[in-house]
Amino acid sequence: MDSSERNIDPPIFRLRAVSFEYAADRPVLKNADFDLRRGERLALVGPNGSGKTTLFHLMMGLIHPQTGTIEAFGAPRLRESDFVEVRARVGLLFQDSDDQLFSPTVLEDVAFGPLNFGRTPREARAIAERTLSSLGLHGFANRVTHKLSGGQRRLVALATVLAMEPEALLLDEPSSGLDAKTVDRLVAILGQLPQAVIVISHDESFLRRTTTRRCRLEDGKILED
Repeated sequence: MDSSERNIDPPIFRLRAVSFEYAADRPVLKNADFDLRRGERLALVGPNGSGKTTLFHLMMGLIHPQTGTIEAFGAPRLRESDFVEVRARVGLLFQDSDDQLFSPTVLEDVAFGPLNFGRTPREARAIAERTLSSLGLHGFANRVTHKLSGGQRRLVALATVLAMEPEALLLDEPSSGLDAKTVDRLVAILGQLPQAVIVISHDESFLRRTTTRRCRLEDGKILED
C-alpha cells in the first residue's frame, strides 16, 4: 500500500476540537485534536489528573464531550447507540481491574465478552482458555476471581479484553501490580499483536519497550512529545 492509499484509509479514531470538563472550574480537555491510526503503538503520558483516563472514556463513549467531534472507524459517534460498535471493536483495559471483573470465576469473566457478541458457549470457552494460556494463566479457569492477587486480577482483566479480539487496544496502566517476569511476558505478548495500541503508564521502561510514538496531555491539549 503506497502513502496515498494510507492517507485515504480513515484513522481508527479522529477527535477534533474536543473539550470536556467535570465542572465549570475543572476543564480537562480544551479543543483537543487526536488521531489513532491502524498499527500505531502510542504512549500517552502526562501528570496525574491531566485527563489521560478521561480521554479513553471519551473514546469509548462512557462520557461525552461538551464540544467537538469524535469519529471512530470513519463514522461520527454522537449518541450512545453509536458507541455500541466501537465497544465491540476496541478493547479498553480499565485502570482498576475490579471495574472489569464481575463474574464468579475467571473463565466466566473472560468468556463473557465473546458470549455477549454472539459466540456459542463452546466457542467462548475455547477463546477464554486460549487467551488465559497466552497470558500464562494455566489452570486459572475455575479460580474465584475476587480471591486472586492484584497482579493476577490485572492479567485476568487483560484477558477479558484480548478475548474480544479487538481491532485496537486502550490500556490504562497495564503493568500495574505485575512482577518483573510477568511484565516481560506482557511486553512479549503486546509485541506480537497486530492491533493499534495506546498505553497509559507511569513505567517509562514499559513504555519504551511497547510503544513507538509518544503524546503528552498537558493543559488540556494532546501534544506530540
